Amino acid sequence: MQQVIFLGPPGSGKGTQAARIAEILQIPHISTGDILRANVSRETPLGQQAKTYMDRGDLVPDQLVLDMVEERLKEPDAQKGWILDGFPRTVSQAEFVEEKLLDSDGSSSGGELQAINLDVPDDVLVERLLARGRQDDNEETIRRRLQVYREQTAPLIEFYSDRGQLHDVDGDRSMDEVTACLKKAIAPE
Repeated sequence: MQQVIFLGPPGSGKGTQAARIAEILQIPHISTGDILRANVSRETPLGQQAKTYMDRGDLVPDQLVLDMVEERLKEPDAQKGWILDGFPRTVSQAEFVEEKLLDSDGSSSGGELQAINLDVPDDVLVERLLARGRQDDNEETIRRRLQVYREQTAPLIEFYSDRGQLHDVDGDRSMDEVTACLKKAIAPE
């Protein structure tokens, strides 16, 4: 069972690479943004709760996101494995994922959890994000977002590194080169 978590700053190509690897491994690419939108559009009880926060412009609370991720991981297509993109974002969320992967007797539910950190220099990220052309993106706001990301994610990188589950991958290469490197890291022949 493949259980993969993709970490990477905005503009690192995390979503694109997660989707490519999910297709290669034939497992679902699970994005928390997609889960939120799906629950809201299907008007599930969790989606209705999330919508009240979103309508006010507030962040959806951790526990609600955790509940949605847990539900998603129980779906039939995720039983052979999954790739999480954009989650966990904090050590407490990572501990939650770890807890959910352990069976009641403390053994793993099969498969080894791997965390991939797509590493791209800030200058390259700024260039990529400016090229996206979003109106609210200027160099100052992008650099601030990257700083916040690094502050929030540094403990997460350490969390997975300490457990021997972290693969650092150079994301400052062509899309195909990054995909080939990821394939080697996640599913060595």
